[in-house]
Amino acid sequence: MAEITQPATVLAVTDLTPHVRQLVVKPKTSKISFQAGQWVSLKLPVGPKPPLNRAYSMADPSSPYGELTLVFDRVPHGLGSNYLYELRSGDEVSLSGPYGNFILPQPLDRELLLIGRYTGLVPMRCLLKQMFFLKIQTPILLIAVAPNEDEILFHQEWLTMAVQHPSFRYLPLVARNGESEAVEKTLAMLTPLVKEQPKVLPMLCGTKTFVRPLRAYFTEAGYDRKEVKVETYD
Repeated sequence: MAEITQPATVLAVTDLTPHVRQLVVKPKTSKISFQAGQWVSLKLPVGPKPPLNRAYSMADPSSPYGELTLVFDRVPHGLGSNYLYELRSGDEVSLSGPYGNFILPQPLDRELLLIGRYTGLVPMRCLLKQMFFLKIQTPILLIAVAPNEDEILFHQEWLTMAVQHPSFRYLPLVARNGESEAVEKTLAMLTPLVKEQPKVLPMLCGTKTFVRPLRAYFTEAGYDRKEVKVETYD
């Protein structure tokens, strides 16, 4: 089946951190119905063979009005992110979707463990907002990994969620020296949470360099590969 692409209008542009921006866009042809955790593909008129396809997860659950909230970081010399950084309210961008299987596991019969690095937290924000809206009482632990304190995405939101929802725990983690340090610090935090404890429902999101060692940690701890949901964006 041919991919259905449609234009979307940029409604709002907001800087979330010094290097992360949020776009709110509204598809012009038809509303996109999606599950929390899924993503859309933007078709950008840049690169040697345009369009350049870039995937971005929704940061907010589905809206009755059809707008989509997308969040991305500015990659040095990145064709896609630098083009998106030039967009302003009223501009248009082409997109298709939704895609992806990074959705809540069923049944939710164990504690949900979410681990995201940097913009890997975007689909997790969508998942959490959906869960709290539906009043799902499953215990949740979020480990949010950032390159520095200024780049901890949604930090105040997570703190507010932790106050409002007793079943939700939030652990921020800063790793300034790249992904190797991020993996090392995350594994150090995971060990007392996972070792000799009841099984959890792990969901991991980030680059392959970050996610793959964490998935290997869980499989070595006795988890089936299918029990560990992963989403990578590189």
